[in-house]
Amino acid sequence: MEEPSHDDLGFAVEIACDESGSEGEKLVGGNTNMFTHASVRMDVRAAERCLEAVRERAPSPTTMYKSSILRRAKHRWVVAWLLGPSGPLFGHAHVHLIDKPRFFTVRLADLLTGDPTRARRLAAALGLEGPRVYGAETWTAFLASLNDVLRARNGRVEITADAAFELAESLRPAAPPGGPVAELMDLLLRARPRVEAFGERPPGAMPVLDPLIAAIVGTVAHWGRGGARVRVVHDRQTILTDDRIAELTSLTGPLPGGGRLDGFRLAPSDSDVRIQVADLLAGAARQIAESDLRGRADPELKALLRPYTSFWGFSGRTS
Repeated sequence: MEEPSHDDLGFAVEIACDESGSEGEKLVGGNTNMFTHASVRMDVRAAERCLEAVRERAPSPTTMYKSSILRRAKHRWVVAWLLGPSGPLFGHAHVHLIDKPRFFTVRLADLLTGDPTRARRLAAALGLEGPRVYGAETWTAFLASLNDVLRARNGRVEITADAAFELAESLRPAAPPGGPVAELMDLLLRARPRVEAFGERPPGAMPVLDPLIAAIVGTVAHWGRGGARVRVVHDRQTILTDDRIAELTSLTGPLPGGGRLDGFRLAPSDSDVRIQVADLLAGAARQIAESDLRGRADPELKALLRPYTSFWGFSGRTS
């Protein structure tokens, strides 16, 4: 990856970002299992050349060229070129991948234990043991019920807390004693007031279950390595209010390694061609990762994506 450059004020990096697979705080049982957040570091002219080259290889009459065009099977070779070492993105881009159900399981375990290290260890064990004990369908339904209780309500209730905890109580007897599933169930049933209070946090509070927040923090950490100040231009997102951007700034500086967020602005994708390039990368990365999760990996594309990626709560099959 390209190293940050110096300016008169020290290290400074400006990146443009977009995402794919966002469903807000709905992490389990949604339309997608993977969330991808792409960032590109290139000037506007380089981004224009990149899009022009993509259009030449995968023509489309649309004014706004979107990642859905590249995700067509006939354009697979264009994705391979785009990601490859001779392509325009190599050394100038990064992708943050998040397995959403795994991400939720870690967040849930962290809420119940208050110990991030224990939470990650418990979540990793649950990813294997939960489906083995109850079957994948029942385990997913259980996690989805808890996800609905914990995400910001905004007047929308799909599953009540009563229903979610009744399900937990009905499943608890089947959990092998001393195992991670029993540990989770016991923690959960003892912590009902805390779980319900989390789901009732006030309107406007930071949506901590939304993977976009974790992805932005991770993206700034990546580009801020070595002490760089990171300036972000991001596609418009309704959750990124001025107050939340200010809170993000406090969360992202200084980070381990000395980097920090030094500017954050939203822009419509049609106003900044760099965001459009980030959209192409985010969409292609999500398709590659989703295929891998479904057991239909594309070995070549998977290998080409690897140099661009970092993972948070991902299964590890592409690492």
